[in-house]
Amino acid sequence: MTTGRAVVAVAGALAAALTAHTAWNLRHLRRAPRVGSPPRTQTARPPADHGDGPSARVAVLLPARDEAHRIGPCLTGLLAQDHPDLRVLVLDDGSTDGTGALVRATVAADPRFRVLSGGPGNPPQGWLGKPWACQRLAEAALAEDPQPALLVFVDADVVLAGDAARRLAALMAESGLDLASPYPRQLAITGAERLVQPLLQWSWLTTLPLRVAEASARPSLTAANGQVLAIRPAAYRRIGGHAAVRAEVLEDIGLARAVKAAGGRAGVTDGTDLATCRMYEGGRELVDGYAKSLWAAFGSPVGAVGAMGALTLAYVLPPAAALLAPTRGTRAIGAAGYLAGVAGRVLVARRTGGRPGDAWSHPAAIVALAALTALSWHRRLRGGLAWKGRRVHVG
Repeated sequence: MTTGRAVVAVAGALAAALTAHTAWNLRHLRRAPRVGSPPRTQTARPPADHGDGPSARVAVLLPARDEAHRIGPCLTGLLAQDHPDLRVLVLDDGSTDGTGALVRATVAADPRFRVLSGGPGNPPQGWLGKPWACQRLAEAALAEDPQPALLVFVDADVVLAGDAARRLAALMAESGLDLASPYPRQLAITGAERLVQPLLQWSWLTTLPLRVAEASARPSLTAANGQVLAIRPAAYRRIGGHAAVRAEVLEDIGLARAVKAAGGRAGVTDGTDLATCRMYEGGRELVDGYAKSLWAAFGSPVGAVGAMGALTLAYVLPPAAALLAPTRGTRAIGAAGYLAGVAGRVLVARRTGGRPGDAWSHPAAIVALAALTALSWHRRLRGGLAWKGRRVHVG
């Protein structure tokens, strides 16, 4: 076997092994259990239940900055929650587009809601915007009720199913996790979104041994998604709240790592039927969003090059060989490797509500991810990171 054919064979074998790991993860992926729906009454202070189960008190915390154009569906989902003991706190984080007024008008008739004003200006020195907003929300929730069963952080582009709060509480009780990150079904509309967004769930389902990761304190064995993130108040207090991740762009992963480092358990779960999220709207927003944060996913430029190199080897080299290799045998090996990679994407799409047909573009998606990672590091090294009108200061 020639050297070229051997390299293509190794790349294809790597793609096949990762797809086998994806299938194993999907068999063991936690999902929030279905629970019966109790009657709900809109009372300002329902009877306290500080136990651990689907009816125990839940505080949902929603930071919002300039989200008037898309927060409406999120609020509709929160208003529809059938949890019998729910409190929802929304922080208008210095919005200039009328977000606060819109939220107040929408939830005014529901006593479960409280809208806070973050005021104008930037976060304190050393804090990034979202951790600072989440910290203030948690402090307000715990001042109202020092013993809720659960804190649930939700982004303004997330739409929760009506039973999501109850099922999240049941998931925490059943799993014994201190922090759970249910991945919502990702909505991708434009071509750029459909190319890149499916990589979110595919990446951790393919590379992270989920059950091992839940108990491991190793930072490299951690994934999380701040779109929906549930944490026990005791664990939150133990790590010092969002102050532990005050300067982290990927504060969700940082929070999960902090919980593990403090002796707790944290894990990613299936949130496909709990929530939906259109994370970015269009190519420009997608590029700016990933450029803001992708650099932080790999630790260093060397780590980024290593990760992108491995993904390129497994998922770009085989289809390139299938098209361009000089011998039929090498082309056949490349085609087999390409199909192995596509199979992994199809498995994830079927489980998470994605489009299986978009899996055929997987090599192009990996190339796009590598380009976004390079752009992110370029902006990071030049001090050009920004999001929602605020510079992202990185220590």
